[in-house]
Amino acid sequence: MPTLERVPALTTPEPLAAPVSSALAELPAELVDRIEAAPIDPDLADTAAFSDAYGFPLDGGANCIVVAGKRGEDVRFAACVVLASTKLDVNRTVKKLLDVRKASFAPMDQAVELTGMEYGGITPIGLPAAWPVYVDSRVLGAPDAVIGAGRRAAKLFLPGSVLGALPHVQVVEGLAFPAA
Repeated sequence: MPTLERVPALTTPEPLAAPVSSALAELPAELVDRIEAAPIDPDLADTAAFSDAYGFPLDGGANCIVVAGKRGEDVRFAACVVLASTKLDVNRTVKKLLDVRKASFAPMDQAVELTGMEYGGITPIGLPAAWPVYVDSRVLGAPDAVIGAGRRAAKLFLPGSVLGALPHVQVVEGLAFPAA
């Protein structure tokens, strides 16, 4: 089993995407001091593969999903963060939050272009400032959540409560439901 060499996130900006490093540098010390980073094998970046390879519990993984919603010609983007053991409620909750008629996962190429992050590494830290970030309330209970670092070659680790305290975050009850 590969090992994780976790260090304070600000001490190792190299494996992080540029928007993530910049956003971390702007966070208040009481938040950023509780965020760690670790390089990983990029082939193991997907949540299930990471969990299996590194022995990290699936219910500690938090997936960041870029969603696009449409109302007429208006397209609205948001990021939604849910535990890996749950599924995002796009068709009801996200549509209501974005006040759109139709919502779906943003196309991969578009999500990568708009975030400046790699697919499979997109994270709620460093997203465009105009985007809302919705975090399922279950995530707050994770004592050691793992999220992307903007690149597939790294992960960030932080308490779920810190994730809920990040700028632009709105904690939402029922954003996700248990996976079948």
